[in-house]
Amino acid sequence: MGKTILIVEDEVSIATLLQYNLEQAGFTVLLAHDGKVGLELAIEKAPDLMLLDLMLPKLDGMEVCKELRSLRKNIPIIMLTARDDEFDKVLGLELGADDYMTKPFSPREVIARVKAVLRRFTTPVIEEIKTGEKLYEYGPLKVFPERFEASLEEEALEFTPKEFELLVYLLENKNRVLTRDQLLSAVWNYDFAGDTRIVDVHISHLREKIEENSRKPLFIKTIRGLGYKFEEPKK
Repeated sequence: MGKTILIVEDEVSIATLLQYNLEQAGFTVLLAHDGKVGLELAIEKAPDLMLLDLMLPKLDGMEVCKELRSLRKNIPIIMLTARDDEFDKVLGLELGADDYMTKPFSPREVIARVKAVLRRFTTPVIEEIKTGEKLYEYGPLKVFPERFEASLEEEALEFTPKEFELLVYLLENKNRVLTRDQLLSAVWNYDFAGDTRIVDVHISHLREKIEENSRKPLFIKTIRGLGYKFEEPKK
């Protein structure tokens, strides 16, 4: 059985079209036509990815996204909306969405985006640590990229897929200054040219999770006028 995609879309014609094309591409599809049912299905069924409309009855997409993230449900979320408004885009990403598509879009485009997100964020379950498995360890911070796992002071950390991808990219480029445009290209790699606030929002989220004091970060340093750099804290 293919990966399960939850579509939360109140326009029945759009939902049906997406369902048909995703099923043709080998996915299992769950449908909800309002935010309340969508939230309940997301919690109960734990789909592999969620296509979430912004404007929904009962609970809008922002509220659904916010509630899922507050419950530490790290389901990848692609927001769908008829608006082409930068404020909505950034707000949705601030609340924990991983991607954003503006209507109208082609089913082919949606399927390509779904596959790209799943390819980046679906990792195999590893029963034991394999010899040579990649581990980033800096003081109290440990990150296992292949397992989508990280801990701080031996306490497990929870990330959205996009937050984790950004963290791993920073680790892979330790001590290098990375501009916001470089991070946009490497981590988001489409559609967001110029939306550098998206990078700032995700850096802020990372700092809240891995820094003892997010206002005085030890790991992720801001390089004024340039971008960000991951550093190992000085002993």
